[in-house]
Amino acid sequence: MDFTFIVVIFLIGFIGSFVSGMVGVGGSIIKYPMLLYIPPLFGLAAFTAHEVSGISAIQVLFASIAGVWAYRKSGYLNRTLILYMGMAILAGSFIGSFGSSMLSEAAVNIVYGVLALIAAMMMFIPKKQIDDKPLDQITFSKPLAASLAFIVGVGSGIVGAAGGFLLVPILLVVLKIPTRMTIATSLAITFISSIGGTVGKIMTGQIDYGPAAVMIVASILAAPLGAKIGGKLNTKALQAILALLILGTAIKTWLDIL
Repeated sequence: MDFTFIVVIFLIGFIGSFVSGMVGVGGSIIKYPMLLYIPPLFGLAAFTAHEVSGISAIQVLFASIAGVWAYRKSGYLNRTLILYMGMAILAGSFIGSFGSSMLSEAAVNIVYGVLALIAAMMMFIPKKQIDDKPLDQITFSKPLAASLAFIVGVGSGIVGAAGGFLLVPILLVVLKIPTRMTIATSLAITFISSIGGTVGKIMTGQIDYGPAAVMIVASILAAPLGAKIGGKLNTKALQAILALLILGTAIKTWLDIL
């Protein structure tokens, strides 16, 4: 790894992890396309989709735990949601990541494109009065939460994302969880998901450890900063930022696939 390569990978990891901490996703919604498309712009070797998914998987593990640590005293971590959705997404992400080695590069990119498109559409569904609920009166369907988390886990395990970019719209739109609780809780669920995804990628030899190490350092530095900034932003602004990020990524991915 030369100096330019390290700087480019570090900046990709830093930007993605900053946004990760701010809006409650693992960051792969941003870093997956950045890792695919940015290194070649600097004359660096392009990563394959499998390499990108492997690097993303292990990086998300560290970005999400750094974000959760920043939210640990906030009161926004819903332990019941974390337990039910965390266990289900852990099983799904292991299955998806282990099975991804049998898919082609094109298939991995298509799965990512489908997930991003679904997440983008969900983010633009009106979310009425979800932030008016007192945090101690939040209720949700536990079987529905676990079922959706398992499905997200399988899909996100395939592409090396921990599923945060899908978890956030599910928590907001389907389960009606307030925005700030959604952001903090989704990071905790994303951390659990990334364990299964990372183990699956390691077992199938899909991780390039040099770039992954650079991304991990960037994640540990940037995710807590993003969480601090996110705690000060208006909830509508946070939702809009995430919606635009997901929509832009979905459009770019499908333009390349088609």
